[in-house]
Amino acid sequence: MPDASAAPARAHRPRADALRNRERLVTAAREMFVEFGPHVPYDEIARRAGVGNATLYRNFPERARLVHEVVLSLTERVTALADRAAEEEADSFAAIRRFTHGAVEERFGALCPMLDGTFDKEHPELTAGRERFERAVQRLFDRAHEAGRLRADVGVGDLMVALAQLARPLPGVSCGRFDRFVHRHLQLFLDGLEAPARSELPGSAVTLEDLRRESRPLS
Repeated sequence: MPDASAAPARAHRPRADALRNRERLVTAAREMFVEFGPHVPYDEIARRAGVGNATLYRNFPERARLVHEVVLSLTERVTALADRAAEEEADSFAAIRRFTHGAVEERFGALCPMLDGTFDKEHPELTAGRERFERAVQRLFDRAHEAGRLRADVGVGDLMVALAQLARPLPGVSCGRFDRFVHRHLQLFLDGLEAPARSELPGSAVTLEDLRRESRPLS
C-alpha cells in the first residue's frame, strides 16, 4: 500500500515545465538587467522568456525577489565555473583564463554593478553564496601564484574590477553583439596578468577586502 505521508511532498513538487519556465525567467531577467538596468518592465522580461505575465508574477510577485534570484543563480553558476576550471585545467593560468571568459558569458561582471542598491546584499543566502564564490576564485589565484604563472602584484580584486569595466555593453549595443569585443579586450587584460610581468604596477594588488571596503557607505 502506498505511503500516504509521501503524497503531499509529491503534490507540491514543481513540475518540470514549471522549473523550466522559472529558469527561463531568471535567464531573461539577467540579460535584460544588463542591457536596460534593474527597472526594466516586467512584461518585457516575460516576453523575452517566452512566458505570460501571469507566470512571471506567480514565480516572482515582487521585483526584489526576482533580483535576489538572479544574483543567487548567477553566483552559483560562476562558482561552478571556477570549480570546474580548477579541476579540469592542468595549467593554473589557463584555469583563470577559462573562468574569466566563462564569467563574461554569464554576464557576471556586467550585471552586479547594475544591481547595486536594489537588493539585500547581506541576505544570508546571498552572503553564503558570495563566500563560496570568493573562496573558489581565490583558490584559482593562489594556485597560479604558487606555480609562478600569475604576476605577484595582482589580486582577485584586480580581476573583479576588470570584469565590471570590460563586460558592460556600451549604450545601445545588445549583449550578444558586444560579446566579441568583450572577449577580445578581456584577453588583452589577461595577457597582462601572466607572469613574468612586463611592467611595474602602481599601487598594490587589489584584494576582495579592498572592494568590500570601497563598497561600504561613507559615514
